[in-house]
Amino acid sequence: MQIEERAAIAGDRRLSAWRAWVIAARPHTLSISINPVLVGCALAWAETGRIDWAVMLLCLLGALLLQTGTNLDNDVSDFERGTDRAGRLGLPRATQLGLLSTTQVRTASRLCFLVATAAGLALSWHGGWPILLAGVLSALAAMAYSGGPRPISYTPFGDAVVLLFFGFVAVCGTYYLQTLSISPGALTASAIVGLPAAAVLVVNNYRDLDPDRQVGKMTLAVWLGRSFSRWEYAALMLLPFPLLGLLAQQAGLGWALLIPLLTLPMAASLVRHFWREQPGPAFNPLLARTATFQVMLSLVLCVAILLS
Repeated sequence: MQIEERAAIAGDRRLSAWRAWVIAARPHTLSISINPVLVGCALAWAETGRIDWAVMLLCLLGALLLQTGTNLDNDVSDFERGTDRAGRLGLPRATQLGLLSTTQVRTASRLCFLVATAAGLALSWHGGWPILLAGVLSALAAMAYSGGPRPISYTPFGDAVVLLFFGFVAVCGTYYLQTLSISPGALTASAIVGLPAAAVLVVNNYRDLDPDRQVGKMTLAVWLGRSFSRWEYAALMLLPFPLLGLLAQQAGLGWALLIPLLTLPMAASLVRHFWREQPGPAFNPLLARTATFQVMLSLVLCVAILLS
């Protein structure tokens, strides 16, 4: 978003409190937390023929609250650290624009984490210590992503953390809660969902490489450079497709797993765009389209699994 557009937002006195919270919570990113739960449940249903709907709803609630809490914490933490004042190229932030106070956003973030913890404890009662461990690690990662003395988002490990928690922990955790086991197919499905989720962060960090370097935010893009990020993005977007064959073999699924290949042209187009586009605000639409691709791939994968 351009500077004049941001100023228009900041100067609009008619802007509602609801709109301010929407800016802070970034609901357009929440689908990335929902998709792994849906895929994990679909795979569990395909392999067992049953689903615990109460557990599924609790998983969705916990995932949504953890992601919302992380977004809110990121909004206020980046503002307090000065990142948003260092030539930020991304979408506006509520605290940066003065739409909400740091106290308001921080309190909302902690409330999200608190309720997510309650949901996690309920799930742990059902799934035992593996779910308790996964829940504790997920909560710690969410709070440490932007907070603390050494935030994860300021290190080269952000990409791996997204792949781990939005892929393997979320999909396998959901699958385990439904089946009380982990299968090779669940691990492969985790990778299929998590790889493009990490690609969303790669777009963000590639776009912000220069401002991040100025404030000492050592993302993987800053550490290894733009050439590495282009290859990383291509790998994250395209590797899910050969994994479909492995998933079909591991989970005993049939021809329906060819359906997700319909999203391959979109992935190829996004990779081509990433390689050709000049870094800057033009990457905001690419980020949105990458997130949309992750949603589409995950939903089509759910349909393919259920049809199999």
